[in-house]
Amino acid sequence: MRLKLFIVNSKMLQQAYIAEPFLPIPKTVKAVGKKQSDFIFEPAAETLIAELMPKILNTQLYKAVLDGNASEHGARMTAMDKASENANELLKSLKISYNRARQAAITTELTEIVSGAAALQG
Repeated sequence: MRLKLFIVNSKMLQQAYIAEPFLPIPKTVKAVGKKQSDFIFEPAAETLIAELMPKILNTQLYKAVLDGNASEHGARMTAMDKASENANELLKSLKISYNRARQAAITTELTEIVSGAAALQG
């Protein structure tokens, strides 16, 4: 079983588990008319299978490991994207709070200046 990623424009859309059996390897036989074609192997088919079977299994296992790594990186990429979005929202919220506090301080200071000037005049 491996995890397949669906990525568009560097944004991960979806992850899906896909079951791929390692063994038995499906046999492909081409049918020509009603007869099945047979192949002549050089060296013998048993020798080829003995040589190729470990390589096929190693390749499939390596592919599964690479798919797992790609999946992990995709999940990290999505997590970092969401963290960046949350940080930007927090920054906007803090800017609004800061500007309100600054505006309140300016308003208070202006009120004090106007009150002091009014007290001096009369």
